[in-house]
Amino acid sequence: MALVAALRSVFYGLLASTGLYALFIGLLTIPVLQDQVIYLNRVTLTWFQDVNIPEQWGFLRNQVTPFFLTTPDGESLHAWHILPLELYRQNQEALSTEPQGLALDVKKRLSFKLLRDDPSSLLVLYFHGAAGTLGSGWRPPSYRAMSVGAPHRIHTLAIDYRGFGSSSGYPSEKGLLTDAITLAEWAMKEAGIPPSRIVIFAQSIGTAVSLSLVHHMATQPKPVLFSGLVLVAPFADVESLTATYRIAGTVPLLDPVAKFPRLLAWLNTLIITKWPSKTKLADFIRQCEDMDQESPRYDVTIIHAEDDYDIPWSHSEKLFWHAANASMTHGITFDELEKEKIASRVNNDAGGWAVERRTRRGVIREEIMKYGLHDRIMSYPVVSLAVMRAFKTLV
Repeated sequence: MALVAALRSVFYGLLASTGLYALFIGLLTIPVLQDQVIYLNRVTLTWFQDVNIPEQWGFLRNQVTPFFLTTPDGESLHAWHILPLELYRQNQEALSTEPQGLALDVKKRLSFKLLRDDPSSLLVLYFHGAAGTLGSGWRPPSYRAMSVGAPHRIHTLAIDYRGFGSSSGYPSEKGLLTDAITLAEWAMKEAGIPPSRIVIFAQSIGTAVSLSLVHHMATQPKPVLFSGLVLVAPFADVESLTATYRIAGTVPLLDPVAKFPRLLAWLNTLIITKWPSKTKLADFIRQCEDMDQESPRYDVTIIHAEDDYDIPWSHSEKLFWHAANASMTHGITFDELEKEKIASRVNNDAGGWAVERRTRRGVIREEIMKYGLHDRIMSYPVVSLAVMRAFKTLV
């Protein structure tokens, strides 16, 4: 009898779990809940901390200037301008006399003038991942990693997208692209930094935002190409991500459903937010390859850790293939490219491996690290080195 009771308890437990999971899947068909799962923008991870006091995250007094940008559709985006350490040291006395906290007019701040008035200044536009704010997790350490290659001239500009942190509005695919364009336009027009001195850095969901940005800028009547693009822990598209993504690296989203391809395909038809990164990257590469010899060359680096439990590194493999295939007149199959990569890649043993593919109009790199997880890798030297390379001969 005890065995029967135990089996009955297990059966009811499994039945209840299945029912709850089915309810969870049903809720995901609601657009608002879909967006919350994708963006997790209400999970700030900086509760009870004032993001207008960056010194809480180890920055020196006024090394970071918080301010707001206004988008064309009227949203307010909270931003940080992070000064590189050596440039800060050279101007520490003057910077320390300015008021702390939110800059109501950032153009009056010395930090802005140091960026705008130096013809050798370089700028990283930083697009963070899902959840959190500008000050969450490994983001502050990664800001410091951006300028390691030239601590006297590499500035960083980061934003919280609409609906994140102190920014107004609610996130959407169209909205986040507008936010990215707003940041890029402000950097080029207000701060006066030409695209040849700008590198785009992005991680996780930020990689989708940045790929939409560079694709948008490159397909304008007067194409704009930035100095380089560094993508950390990217994903191929949302539909591919649903089959592999684990919330917080532990809770599988649609992994059980992925065992039933037809059911997964049907559920994917209900997904409104697409973020087709692999298509955007391929189209961007084709656009660049069709440009004349006088146009700037593109530079794309894809970085992923093998122990990333949130987004498997197989997504980077797909992105690299789509980029390489788009760069060739007759294309290349995934298997053909894998054979080429095995023959040409640089093996760094415990440091992972890297492969570089030079095309007619640019270069595409893939760097797979053994370690780094999903977020920690952002502060690693591999990222600092990728940013340095993306600035080409300017550093």
